Amino acid sequence: MTEFRRAVRYHQAQWREANGHPIGSQPIVPKPDGGSVRLVGSRLPLDYARETGANFLSAGALDAARSRSSIKEPHQSFDYQGLWADLLSSAAMCFNLFGDMAADLGLADRAVHTWWSDAPGIVCDVRFAHSPGRLDRAYIGNLSAFDVAFALDLDDGTEGILGLDTKYHEWTKPETPKPSNLRRYLEVAERSGIFVPGATDGVSGRSDLWELWLEHLLLLSMLQHPSGMWGWGRFVVVHPVGNSSFTEACARYRSLLVDQSTFSSVTIEELLDSDVLPRRTAASLRERYLLR
Repeated sequence: MTEFRRAVRYHQAQWREANGHPIGSQPIVPKPDGGSVRLVGSRLPLDYARETGANFLSAGALDAARSRSSIKEPHQSFDYQGLWADLLSSAAMCFNLFGDMAADLGLADRAVHTWWSDAPGIVCDVRFAHSPGRLDRAYIGNLSAFDVAFALDLDDGTEGILGLDTKYHEWTKPETPKPSNLRRYLEVAERSGIFVPGATDGVSGRSDLWELWLEHLLLLSMLQHPSGMWGWGRFVVVHPVGNSSFTEACARYRSLLVDQSTFSSVTIEELLDSDVLPRRTAASLRERYLLR
């Protein structure tokens, strides 16, 4: 438990109290048999959260969350309870950051080309919790997905894809990628030609970079897809400047690449400092997620 993680937990509890929201619990939904329950300041009661949408900062964010929750992509796994009731939820933060853009593609296009000026084309869709094909070995055969993906019309019959992974309170926990999928992972990595010699040796075993690698591979597999549907792509990690776990992990991951054009990271502070989001939304995001 780093100082940053302790601080943002306390910050969310303070935000909840300042806005008059009731306190939630662990588990989020108490068991009917009366098992042990403890109060958690950075959570809301689930029924209250669903009824009020209190975890979302704008009507656009709430509408986008409700719309996405009403559909299910094949083989989707999604923490609906956390989305609505956990104030530390990065999924909720993602909707708060980008939800207004789902109903305003003009805003989405201005934002994307402000934040990533070299991105080609025009934003034609905003897709939350999105994968082109979970468990599909034409991609990478696992359950990886982007927290949000901006589809870009490249005006040549293909799409560009800007896939984002949003992190708030998380840390880079070491894990081992599923061995049964390793051959496919290495095939995509080798075909991309962007990794330094020996780079995959360090991430194909137990590593704290495994999640960055797999989501980057998902992006790369789209660019390699036999349909030729995607003509440009980039995977981006979004995190607060204070989350040193992801700051350091992204720096180490970059060192594995000889070509960084399909991978980047950006802080929430940098996104907000660009002044591309509506002023009220940006102010609410600063108050809600940034430490003073």
